[in-house]
Amino acid sequence: MSDQILSIKSISQLHSMLGFPKPKHPLISLIDASEIKLTEADIKDKFVYDFYMISSKDKSCGVEYGRNTFDFDEGVLVFSAPGQVYVPTKPVELGDIKGWMLFFHPDLIRNTNLGKEIDDYSFFNYEVFEALHLSEEEEKKVLEIVKNIQSEYEQRIDNLSQRVIVSSLELLLNYSLRFYERQFNTRTSQSKDIITQFEKNLKAYFASQQHLESGLPSIQYFAENANLSQHYFSDLLKKETGRSPKDHINDFVIEKAKNLLRSSEQSVSEIAYNLGFNYPHYFTRLFKTKTGKTPLEYRNLN
Repeated sequence: MSDQILSIKSISQLHSMLGFPKPKHPLISLIDASEIKLTEADIKDKFVYDFYMISSKDKSCGVEYGRNTFDFDEGVLVFSAPGQVYVPTKPVELGDIKGWMLFFHPDLIRNTNLGKEIDDYSFFNYEVFEALHLSEEEEKKVLEIVKNIQSEYEQRIDNLSQRVIVSSLELLLNYSLRFYERQFNTRTSQSKDIITQFEKNLKAYFASQQHLESGLPSIQYFAENANLSQHYFSDLLKKETGRSPKDHINDFVIEKAKNLLRSSEQSVSEIAYNLGFNYPHYFTRLFKTKTGKTPLEYRNLN
C-alpha cells in the first residue's frame, strides 16, 4: 500500500473511480454495494471523500474506515462525515458485498435547516464498531426512505427536488437518532459499567496527580480508556446520566476546589494550578459559573 491519499471531491468523481455511469444528480447518489469491484491495483491507495456517507452492509467488504475495518452482520448502518480516510484492504468481486451506500455532498444541504443542524447528528463521527444495529422492521423503514430519495433524484429535477430530497434525508437521520436511542436503552448494563469505570478513572487521574503534569483531563482521554470514540462516549454518558462528560469532569474539579478553599490557606491561584488549570482566571470563571460565587466569595462564606 502506498502513502498516497487521493481526494474524491465530487459524486461524479466517485462514480468515475468506481467505473459507474455519470450520476443522475450531481450532489447525491445511492450505490448498490454488490456492483462494486476492487482489484489488486485498487488497494494501493487511501481515499478521502469530501461528502457524507450512510451505508448498510451485511458482511465484510474489505475496507478500513478510520482505525477500523467493516465487518458486520445484517442490519447495520455506518455513518461518516467528510474528511474520513478509507483504505481498501482486499480485492472485491461483483456480488461479494450486499447492501447500499448513500453519498451526499455538503453543498446539497448548504443553506438549509439540515445544513445548520448536521453537526447535531453526532453519529457521523462514531467509529465503525459503534455502528447502528437495526431490527428487521427498522431496516425496512430505513430502506423505504432511502428508496424514496433515490426515486426523487432519478426523476427530472425541478424547483422542489432539493427540498424533498433534503427533507427525506432529515427524516432518515431523525429515525437513526431514534434507533440509536433504542440501542443505548438495550445496552444499559454495558453502559453503566462504562460510567462506573469513567468515575473510577476520573478519581484515579487526580489521585495519581496526573493533572499536575498533563492538566485537566480531556473527554478524549476517558473515551480512549473505554475504547470508544469521543462522540459515542459523550452521547452514551448524556443518555445515561443527563450530563455531558465535561459536566462530570468540571463538577468533580469544583468539589475538589471547594474542599481546598475550606480546608487550606492556599491562594486561589495556587489552588487553580494545583487542580491542573494553566490560567487561574479560567478556574475563577468556571467556579463562578458552577456555584454563582467567586472562589474568594465562597471561602469567605465558610
